[in-house]
Amino acid sequence: MPNSPAGVGGPQARGPRPPIARAAGPRRGTRSLAVAIGLIVVLLAGMAPTASPRPLWRVYAIRYATEPAFPVNGLVAGADSSRTMDIAMMIWLLRGPANRCVLVDAGFHRAKFLDSWKPSGYVLPSEALAPLGVPADSVGDVILTHAHWDHVDGADLFPRARIWIQREEYDYYVGPDGVPAHEGIDSVDSGMLADLRAKGRLGFVEGDGREVLPGVTAYLGGKHTYASQYLAVRTAKGTVVLASDNVYLYENLERGLPIAQTLDAKSNLAAQRRMRTIASARRLIVPGHDPAVFTRFREVAPGIAVIE
Repeated sequence: MPNSPAGVGGPQARGPRPPIARAAGPRRGTRSLAVAIGLIVVLLAGMAPTASPRPLWRVYAIRYATEPAFPVNGLVAGADSSRTMDIAMMIWLLRGPANRCVLVDAGFHRAKFLDSWKPSGYVLPSEALAPLGVPADSVGDVILTHAHWDHVDGADLFPRARIWIQREEYDYYVGPDGVPAHEGIDSVDSGMLADLRAKGRLGFVEGDGREVLPGVTAYLGGKHTYASQYLAVRTAKGTVVLASDNVYLYENLERGLPIAQTLDAKSNLAAQRRMRTIASARRLIVPGHDPAVFTRFREVAPGIAVIE
């Protein structure tokens, strides 16, 4: 979300049998040696390491609030200024082997944002996971796609999670003292991230095409923020792309229009084209705020859809 409104003949005829020519066979010692070598080869082959398959994740979109009557021209470049939409405020849960839980983005919870934006149907992001039987302290990792308040602010709701962010994103927005270095991050969130780093809970994604966790790869986005990222997640149904705000709505994808809030519209369109080559199917590209996610995919609980 912007800081302000504005994935691959028949049988032979019988006849007299020709004499059988007997070829000279190998001597017994040679034959025994060949057998021994064969056994060794088989044993070594069985001992050779094999590549472990990448784990498969299950992906859920979770709607924790709605921002009513949001201007569409703040989401889709060139949209009619009179259009509005009740947009979905979303986070995404990745559920993996051994019930490992990873969150993509963390939503928000501080009163200043609730008071300013007045979302409807708001549920604390940590509590929005409850229908899936996921308590906040079971989330092991939170991957932040970018530094905006509605994606970063809830990171501290997950007390045991390691928080991941692009290094360039962090370095650009968070000053050494935790004070914002540039516009695009709220001061309370800048301070929180600096504090998480000081506590050793912050991890950095080092650029494009990096596997953050097995089966979860981060790609630099289309400059929604300085170094925004999106994720490709390996699932049983194929590779899902969680675009986050690098694609606000299906309209961006379907009409080939950049997001309205980007530092580089050409970069954003290039990122959208790349997403189509990464996702196993176009339908598996999930935009960041489109309520249609919850009609295009099967809801498993109110406001929770499984991406498959």
